[in-house]
Amino acid sequence: MPTPLSETTIRIVKASASALAVHGTAITTAMYSRLFEDAHIKDLFNHSNQGEGGSQVHALAAAIVAYAKNIDNLSSVVPVVERIAHKHIGYNILPEHYPYVATALLGAIREVLGDAATPELTEAWAEAYWFLADLLKEREAAIRDALNTQLGGWQGWRPFVIAEKIRESSVITTFILKPEDGGHVVRHKPGQYLTFRFILADGSQVKRNYSISSSANNDYYRISVKREASGAGGSRFLHDIAQVGHIIEATPPAGDFFLPEKPVRPLILLSAGVGLTPMVSMVETIGAEYPNVQAHYVHAALNSSTHAMDRHVRSIAKEHGRISVSTFYSEPAPTDTAGETHDYDGFISLDWLKHNTPFTTGDFFLCGPKPFLKSLV
Repeated sequence: MPTPLSETTIRIVKASASALAVHGTAITTAMYSRLFEDAHIKDLFNHSNQGEGGSQVHALAAAIVAYAKNIDNLSSVVPVVERIAHKHIGYNILPEHYPYVATALLGAIREVLGDAATPELTEAWAEAYWFLADLLKEREAAIRDALNTQLGGWQGWRPFVIAEKIRESSVITTFILKPEDGGHVVRHKPGQYLTFRFILADGSQVKRNYSISSSANNDYYRISVKREASGAGGSRFLHDIAQVGHIIEATPPAGDFFLPEKPVRPLILLSAGVGLTPMVSMVETIGAEYPNVQAHYVHAALNSSTHAMDRHVRSIAKEHGRISVSTFYSEPAPTDTAGETHDYDGFISLDWLKHNTPFTTGDFFLCGPKPFLKSLV
């Protein structure tokens, strides 16, 4: 555990929260600009989330403000530390990279706040940064140690061969990935993702996270990817260029979104679109390992042309006996009929969930686009 923060630092950082709430996005934008002056550090990031307007710029700004507001109540920071630590495992962020971020962050604070960034403020934020960095480094070391002790565990980037490429729907394709070295893979927790590094035709590099869509085994991973026509190249590379036999690189499974090891309450899995991928992993795991667990899998899709893996999850549900599957189509095709190709027309609603699932006694898992998630919270 890092050395506790001084009372002075806690007071100064907490008092800076209001200014950071106003200028947080400007600070994180300036921070990334400074970081990316170093080509080695720039290559560590997923640049589809960076830059002005990028989701990571806003997410980091919000995290910094939350850290400042709660610096005297660090128990609230634990979930954030866990999520960031897993992200760092995925992108192979190592202890030697933290000083670069410290320099960029403190420089950005001085740049954006100007005269308000007094020596006392920057000194307090330096102490606060390194306290958080030490927490992250400790957690990341523990995750890496746990991976290394398991059969098939590895660190950093590892080559995988695309062993199979399976078209699941008009927009989703499945890829079966096996280690190029012929070795084992570490068993993931159902819901976790892999981080990939792709080299595009123009020589540029992109990194993307894709959820594992199979239950755990020691031989291969399965990912099921939607082709994003307006994306920055990751899904289009997999759909349009990558073929069976192609080599791609991945870091070990990561992510803090996964089923409990011993579920005791009913499970309600909600997904929309390609958000089904971690849910299929969960359904397979429940089917294979938890015969007494009651589960409800509820999925939303446009129509049958975009809906993937429905027969697969229904076959698991039928064999298990305590898994129910319900599907909603918001834009049914002329050949789609409720009760045949799907269960309901329209959208999943809170009212439907309250009447058709153990709403007050179950554990919920949600994955899908932001509008879908907002409609259910």
